[in-house]
Amino acid sequence: MSPKITGELLRQLRQAMRNCKYFSEPIQAYIVPSGDAHQSEYIAPCDCRREYICGFNGSAGTAIITEQHAAMWTDGRYFLQASQQMDNNWTLMKMGLKETPSQEDWLISVLPENSKVGVDPWIIAADQWKHMSKALTSAGHSLVALQDNLIDVVWTDRPERPSTRLRALGLDYTGVSWQEKITALRAKMTERKITWFVATALDEIAWLFNLRGADIEYNPVFFSYAIVGINTIRLFVDLKRLSDPMLRDHLQLDSPRKPILSIQTFPYESVYTELQAICSALGLKDKFWICDKASCALTQIIPKANRTPIPYTPLCLAKAVKNTTEIQGMKMAHIKDAVALCELFAWLEKEIPKGNVTEISAADKAEELRSQQKDFVGLSFPTISSVGPNGAIIHYRPLPETNRTLSMNEVYLIDSGAQYIDGTTDVTRTMHFGTPSAFEKECFTYVLKGHIAVSSAIFPNGTKGHLLDSFARAALWGSGLDYLHGTGHGVGCFLNVHEGPCGISYKTFADEPLEAGMIVSDEPGYYEDGSFGIRIENVVLVIPAKPKYNYRNRGSLTFEPLTLVPIQVKMMNVELLAQKELDWVNEYHRKCQEVVGAELERQGRKSALEWLIRETQPII
Repeated sequence: MSPKITGELLRQLRQAMRNCKYFSEPIQAYIVPSGDAHQSEYIAPCDCRREYICGFNGSAGTAIITEQHAAMWTDGRYFLQASQQMDNNWTLMKMGLKETPSQEDWLISVLPENSKVGVDPWIIAADQWKHMSKALTSAGHSLVALQDNLIDVVWTDRPERPSTRLRALGLDYTGVSWQEKITALRAKMTERKITWFVATALDEIAWLFNLRGADIEYNPVFFSYAIVGINTIRLFVDLKRLSDPMLRDHLQLDSPRKPILSIQTFPYESVYTELQAICSALGLKDKFWICDKASCALTQIIPKANRTPIPYTPLCLAKAVKNTTEIQGMKMAHIKDAVALCELFAWLEKEIPKGNVTEISAADKAEELRSQQKDFVGLSFPTISSVGPNGAIIHYRPLPETNRTLSMNEVYLIDSGAQYIDGTTDVTRTMHFGTPSAFEKECFTYVLKGHIAVSSAIFPNGTKGHLLDSFARAALWGSGLDYLHGTGHGVGCFLNVHEGPCGISYKTFADEPLEAGMIVSDEPGYYEDGSFGIRIENVVLVIPAKPKYNYRNRGSLTFEPLTLVPIQVKMMNVELLAQKELDWVNEYHRKCQEVVGAELERQGRKSALEWLIRETQPII
């Protein structure tokens, strides 16, 4: 891929930085975070400011521009991609490596004395602002809020903000009404003597009101804010979207049953003035809950004395623990997904020898097969379809200029998922359609051992996911290998494929303890640059476990795989697997054959069923 040419854009941006129209005096540096005003991971085209200025389009990264320099920080998933997408005006800052300075340390080292560093307060999280401001102030600089976003100033053809049709979800999908969710939230507020709660994360608002949209590709969310008081509910959204009678009925906009469950609706843009109005009438004892990752702009409206910032909101925690209806929906979604993937792999097996399947056509075929399943809405993220050396790019996305043909002599990795009305999927399988090398099999087997170690782990209640991260790495570490990404993330239910507050990663210790009903991914990998990539990913459900003893009555947990797609035995070096691991593979494959086989039969998909039966034969 050819990098974006950014010289002229940087010249215009630096001109805007010097222009006193945007701030009372020139600023010496400008920070461009990757999120939107809701700190979303995946964002709408109108919010892709970091990509616009530097060319890098991965989901995580921060660009900083000074008079002389332009630097961009991202993590290990994206080192390769970023180096290919940025031109030589930019310096790639590889986060997580010892020699890479933090953003504030770098700024302090390159800025002249008493510099002003500008940022749009709507797209920087309050906790990041606090951290950055403190570091800059201690070095004699200052972080300043610019009301105009300077990227928008130079981005002449910036797209409009999307406003798609909203979809109301009934109890057969959600299990709990929005009124019950509001009541539960208020009970938590009362318990902590909180009078107001501001919701800014789009998936939390969608979950709270049992609504879904399509404003951000792959994520069924819609641009909105909500402010919940003990007696009032305010929803901020493009009001044109609320004209549908079914939606009005769902939200009871015209006939609320109880005044305290009556929703007042306001235009999306009016959240600032409405929050100001609420804050102007606050009593001394009134307390606000707002996530510390909410935008600095909204957080700073609330007087410090009335503000209780929290790392995770009660909605984030409640959303992560799925109820029985959601769990059933997720199970159904994963069975449908497995049907589509068995069809895909059976098709690939026949077509690859002909030499006309490419990374893009394989990804398109996967989407086409998923779209034939009931309640399919769309993909849950862009498909990572990668063969040979492209597989070593962790978050690779095939483009016409990088598109390779699948062959009988290279490893193929496909990481894909879908949104169905009853659930969200995310699955990775790594396969070889010819004969894998001894080294490829060895690496695959270490990854599999890590995958099994997490999946079969039994751990006490109250354990945080990051403690399980090294379970996934132990076999790789034992041979001097590793991978540069986390092992797992929370998964939403017909919501974002990545959600907090739980996960399995060495990168965070702020994750919440795992509890029964949470759904996470289990996805260790290994990447040999320039050669191949391996990842084995299932989505797993946290369930109670019953080991022999129950120390201090704590209770134990384990995982149940929701993903039911065979793991290619041909890629395994069976001699490296212990008996317990072989038993796990055989039991997993037995379940795949039983559950997915029945559905393939029901749908009359014969060739996929034959493929499934062949791929799930027990290892003896």
